[in-house]
Amino acid sequence: MSTISLRLSDSLHEQVKLMAARDKVSINQFVATALAEKLSALLTEEYLGARAARGNRAAYDEVLGRVAEAPPPPGDAWPPDPAGKG
Repeated sequence: MSTISLRLSDSLHEQVKLMAARDKVSINQFVATALAEKLSALLTEEYLGARAARGNRAAYDEVLGRVAEAPPPPGDAWPPDPAGKG
């Protein structure tokens, strides 16, 4: 476990203190969780970008072309477009 010193503006510190209290966790736990969530979002974006770069649109279209045309099961259809564009 590591320790870091973190400088926050008074207003940000007050908001963190209030939110941590609302969540019934320590400020330390609140900040650690917030940091983990941010890292998760950034790493997921990076992972998905790498996967997309390996994608092959022609292969995707070929596989999708093998699926028979059929209406969706009941309750699984897209809702109607309120603008009437689709």
